[in-house]
Amino acid sequence: MVTKNQIKLVVSLKQKKYRSQHGLFVVEGEKFVKELLLVGLQSFKIFVDGTWKGSGLGEAEVVSGTILKQMSSLKQPNGVLGVFHMPETLKTEVSDWGVALDAVRDPGNLGTIIRLCDWFGIRQLVCSMDTVDCYNPKVLQATMGSIARVNIVYAPLSEFLKNAEQPVYGAFMDGEPVYEKALPSKGILVMGNEANGISDEVSAWVTERISIPQFGGDTAESLNVATATAILLNEIRR
Repeated sequence: MVTKNQIKLVVSLKQKKYRSQHGLFVVEGEKFVKELLLVGLQSFKIFVDGTWKGSGLGEAEVVSGTILKQMSSLKQPNGVLGVFHMPETLKTEVSDWGVALDAVRDPGNLGTIIRLCDWFGIRQLVCSMDTVDCYNPKVLQATMGSIARVNIVYAPLSEFLKNAEQPVYGAFMDGEPVYEKALPSKGILVMGNEANGISDEVSAWVTERISIPQFGGDTAESLNVATATAILLNEIRR
């Protein structure tokens, strides 16, 4: 039977400081939970409501819909909630292409970029210390399970880029059109903050400034950072 302390713990994991303190994070949905189990992430506890009829979740704890809603970050809980141990972060090492994010604050953008990294086979994602927490519930929902297949590291970005052996490509509005560039087999793609782009401190270590050409006149001020990342990663892999 679920205890009050367990409920209190799960609810507390909605806040970053408690996720960091306990080394735990929460995901919701049967498919998402099963995917993390499949790739070998260690579960702390899995809860299902009394109406769930599935299988494959091991020794899941059955709780009432009321309790699950209390623990959930969703307006309408979907019947399965898993608490997982944060995976061990691997060494920051870019052997192919990697992506670096400078102060990306929107959870949906980060989650989508993690999913894009997974899609395009980018295994290393380096985030500045002021980028939104990758275990934020809204980030996790946007990753659709890709969080388990991308090595995500939070580090001082300038220091990381300073020591990088690969060329560093930064996305700028006034950069050279990416379609005119001969892109190498290895490199680091830097994407900036939603409102301010790449900071001066980080741009000092960018070796190549690239942009996505605009074909629609001056109708749009800029592209969403996740959309821009998708276009640039597609061009890199092409």
